[in-house]
Amino acid sequence: MTTTQLDTRLPPPPRWAVRAAHAAALVTLPSGGWRLLLAAGFTAGYTEAGYEAMGFTDWGAVYVVGLTVGGELLALLTLGLVRPWGEVLPRWVPLLGGRRPNPRAVTVTASLGAGALTLILTQFAFWWAFPHPDMTPLGSTIAGILYLPLVSWGPLLAAVTITHHRRRRAAGL
Repeated sequence: MTTTQLDTRLPPPPRWAVRAAHAAALVTLPSGGWRLLLAAGFTAGYTEAGYEAMGFTDWGAVYVVGLTVGGELLALLTLGLVRPWGEVLPRWVPLLGGRRPNPRAVTVTASLGAGALTLILTQFAFWWAFPHPDMTPLGSTIAGILYLPLVSWGPLLAAVTITHHRRRRAAGL
């Protein structure tokens, strides 16, 4: 199998876009850490009854860990929009390693992801507007603070996606 070379016509990403991509990868960490505490058996701000009702034991814990790991992996994909491994996939990637991803597919997928994340995660900006009777007052405040960074994930991904698209278009790719 031949390996595709990096295209030198593609201009480097602006420094702000690299920072935004890193920020997008980091905004999932606070809420992910909190969810991992829940999966490990800590009530993490829930009342005992609230924790039991949420079902964070057994398969619930597996779901929470999977959600956390999957979310972080998706967030890390944002870095591919500003790094060379996003232009030519690493050789260790099954079936696609060493190949260049379809730029249109990347842009469309990232754009749809940014839109979906913005729609789904904006609700966390209004965390404190709704009661959380299954949580302690301090736990509710801490959970709200830990989930608040997620609100920026969609817009950060959108900004990096637009820059990625413009870079490719400017290079005629």
